[in-house]
Amino acid sequence: MNQELIHVYFMPGMAASPKIFENIKLPESQFKMHFLEWIIPNKKESIQDYALRIAKDIKHDNPVLIGVSFGGVLVQEISKHINASRLIVISSVCSKHELPKRMKIARKTKAYAIAPTSVASKIEVFAKYAFGSNVKKRLDLYKMYLSVNDKRYLDWAIKEMVCWNQEKVPENVIHIHGENDMVFPHSYIHKCITIKGGTHIMILNKFRWFNENLPKLILEGHL
Repeated sequence: MNQELIHVYFMPGMAASPKIFENIKLPESQFKMHFLEWIIPNKKESIQDYALRIAKDIKHDNPVLIGVSFGGVLVQEISKHINASRLIVISSVCSKHELPKRMKIARKTKAYAIAPTSVASKIEVFAKYAFGSNVKKRLDLYKMYLSVNDKRYLDWAIKEMVCWNQEKVPENVIHIHGENDMVFPHSYIHKCITIKGGTHIMILNKFRWFNENLPKLILEGHL
């Protein structure tokens, strides 16, 4: 008798395409991988309502949800609308208290609202949110994985990330974080599986660790 497949839905980071998961491989005998994509937000749409719209693309009951960076925030919001068998967050935060000081300041001063609004100028701002400092070296890499360059999305995403208001870390979340993450510094994270040498882009360059460990995390909830 064939074992029923476990459906795993992946959400990429801010404005990124599912291409960031191109090196992630799960055993096809056990898992079926699905990839969610960013859509353009409605005017003044909350992240909660946006998550509800994205959730409509999830066609299976009790799926596994995996999100990277801002995608990790979004899958936590999606999990409030559907029953997820497992919630895995990578290179992200699980409450507003884990946001770095610069984002808390941007929220308080509303600095996010006065960031450059043209796509051409905002792409570097976006790359900084997505991949951290040293933007010039990583801008080409970011553009390679970019899927959304619509101004409405860029403005919305930065605001929703900075102003995310979740108070408590979900009890069922599995948080995987790099010790050298410059976007969401490890020192702000309360509880996680720490990846030695991992940066904010470790889904790309530490894919072997994920391929080795994700199956057990999905099946058992721990390493």
